Amino acid sequence: MASVLLGATSIALSNRTPYRLRSTAFRSPPLSLTRRRLTVRAAETDTNEVKATAPDKAPASSGGSSFNQLLGIKGASQESNKWKIRVQLTKPVTWPPLVWGIVCGAAASGNFHWTVEDVAKAIVCMLMSGPCLTGYTQTLNDWYDREIDAINEPYRPIPSGAISENEVITQIWVLLLGGLGLAGLLDVWAGHKVPVIFYLALGGSLLSYIYSAPPLKLKQNGWIGNFALGASYISLPWWAGQALFGTLTSDIIVLTLLYSIAGLGIAIVNDFKSIEGDKALGLQSLPVAFGMDTAKWICVGAIDVTQLSIAGYLLGAGKPLYALALLGLIIPQVVFQFQYFLKDPVKYDVKYQASAQPFLILGLLVTALATSH
Repeated sequence: MASVLLGATSIALSNRTPYRLRSTAFRSPPLSLTRRRLTVRAAETDTNEVKATAPDKAPASSGGSSFNQLLGIKGASQESNKWKIRVQLTKPVTWPPLVWGIVCGAAASGNFHWTVEDVAKAIVCMLMSGPCLTGYTQTLNDWYDREIDAINEPYRPIPSGAISENEVITQIWVLLLGGLGLAGLLDVWAGHKVPVIFYLALGGSLLSYIYSAPPLKLKQNGWIGNFALGASYISLPWWAGQALFGTLTSDIIVLTLLYSIAGLGIAIVNDFKSIEGDKALGLQSLPVAFGMDTAKWICVGAIDVTQLSIAGYLLGAGKPLYALALLGLIIPQVVFQFQYFLKDPVKYDVKYQASAQPFLILGLLVTALATSH
């Protein structure tokens, strides 16, 4: 999962409307690679799960936006061009948080300079984290979510049949191997004796797989799945950027994992609009497990308490100006939580994310700059 979350741009927003379920023998296949072609090997899933049948083909017209289709967000138009469909599956709207994470890691290292070489390194690292590994994560997640998408969003490329199974599997492998290849290149470029960036990319790719795929499928558990998502979008790119230009230290690892709790809260925001489908397929998202009212407060608590704790850490570390700057960025987030999210997390989720989460993203950079001095 180096899949699924930070900021308004980090969310693949979808309008999930429940459809009637029909029980089928739909299976969730793991990936396998043969000599002649990529294939899918069937694997049994929980027989108690409620399954859904995807429609045979996409609707003739969805009345959606071509721009939304290319970004991979809700309101997308139907598309027959395979390359546009491939881009849609990678959800470009989710790339910027990973790119921002690289920026924060580079800033935290204290060793980034505006030279041609350093800028080139950063761009390659962004390509690895964004289009390649995040694209891999999103395509993989859509593949294993095709059952729930057949309920909530039957017009999406995979459940609608707009792209074939073999084409999806091929895309997953190409993006994964491309990302790992760039990671290895960056280690050589940085002169690492230990391939730190490759190990981070490999670990993040594995986390993405177990997040989406059975038998573990971490996303079935609201706590573990959302924290894994937060770590993938906050910690991993930060670590990669810092390792590329400097040294990844234990205090940074702890600090960014703490920030991932805020990422958990952001991930919960996306769970409210998919309650019906999650209930049908047995996914224990926090709104399903605790109800909407309790889950709302868990969400904002995770976001706010985490940032307040980090502001306290910066104050205790003798960096009061950075702590005050972070507090200043927390205040508008709280205002927008009461104005939008706590009123109706389904109706106002887009407005809330667009209004509040840019301040959280800026807070990440403030923290990164504080740790670099």
